[in-house]
Amino acid sequence: MTRTFTAADICRGIAALDRNRLYGYLNERNHGEIQIVAVHMPDGPIAIRRRKSGGTWGQPEHMSRQMLWRMANALNTGMPINVDRVLGGSYNTRSVLEALLAHTSEIYTCLPGRLENIGGTVTVKRGHKHILFDPVHPHAAGKVVPRNLGENCVISETPTFETMYDVAPPPQRGELPPDIARRHSQIQVALAEVGRSLSLRTWLAVEDHGIVHNHHNIMQFPFIVQTLESERVLSNFPEAIEVGKHIDCLQFNGGLPFAFEVEHTTGVTSGLSRMLAFHEKAPHLATNFVVVAPDEDRELVMSRAHHGQFREIEPWYLPYSNVEELYAFSQKRQGVIRGAKKDFLFNFMEKCPLPDEDASGNGPMMFSLPISSPEENEWRLAADENGDP
Repeated sequence: MTRTFTAADICRGIAALDRNRLYGYLNERNHGEIQIVAVHMPDGPIAIRRRKSGGTWGQPEHMSRQMLWRMANALNTGMPINVDRVLGGSYNTRSVLEALLAHTSEIYTCLPGRLENIGGTVTVKRGHKHILFDPVHPHAAGKVVPRNLGENCVISETPTFETMYDVAPPPQRGELPPDIARRHSQIQVALAEVGRSLSLRTWLAVEDHGIVHNHHNIMQFPFIVQTLESERVLSNFPEAIEVGKHIDCLQFNGGLPFAFEVEHTTGVTSGLSRMLAFHEKAPHLATNFVVVAPDEDRELVMSRAHHGQFREIEPWYLPYSNVEELYAFSQKRQGVIRGAKKDFLFNFMEKCPLPDEDASGNGPMMFSLPISSPEENEWRLAADENGDP
């Protein structure tokens, strides 16, 4: 069984740990101690204090939402993860997060071998510390439990994909802050390029026909639909055409398998409303409606996707990180993913839950740690605004 791991899962797991005890590091040479100060639900930040063995306690430090989401996105069921490799040198509390995660009930420690290739000679190096997410066999919280993976389990460290954009947003998006407008256009272009690799043609909202991609206007590319009126599948739905002109991405392959709205925190409901209006004007089209949003907005998307009338369109959620994974993969394959059909995209999406389900699939959220002192409120506000050092 696989389950999407989120920053909310990290917070729930750490919130369930005993705050009256001290926690040690996984590195046996580090004899320092960690204290949990507060957990801000649902997905961070988390405040901690630490001290060297026999020393005095430092001031509260925080692990930001960005850090927690970056870690959560790397955790896949049954796959050993090296925390230092995931977080690199970006966060000075990464060993703290590693230690606290290892004390939660769904995380094990393990020591897989690592393949090392030097001059064409491949050897296996042993004893490299990893953590492993296993929701099927949880252990008692508060304990560090090692998992023996056996001699045959080794890690081959291949370079990760880097995603590069040459995309400028259209002047028509001047109502958005520049960074958000640029990000919105980047994700639209990535969706269009992924669609091209799967032999899908993409319509972009009329407001975005001025996007510049690789020094060319986006409308000059052959995989971009020029007019919705030319699509036969919509020929009997003139009212749907008028609504569809303002949907961020529609993808065609003779039919209309996907409608995407690229959203940010303030726009999830408006995007859902546009897709619902489109569905009401063309109810017989077999279209999958997808909210594309930042990874850290997952809980927000899930909470709004099934409000009242939106249940009718049964929306999906596609995080930015998965869009970029698909985009990088398609670019590495020169824009063609051979043999893959449109259903391939569902592997990267998540169906939004029904209203009586928790967004993570684990039932209702039950645990929240209060943040009450002025000092803790001060660090929490700083964490929300500034991210980790």
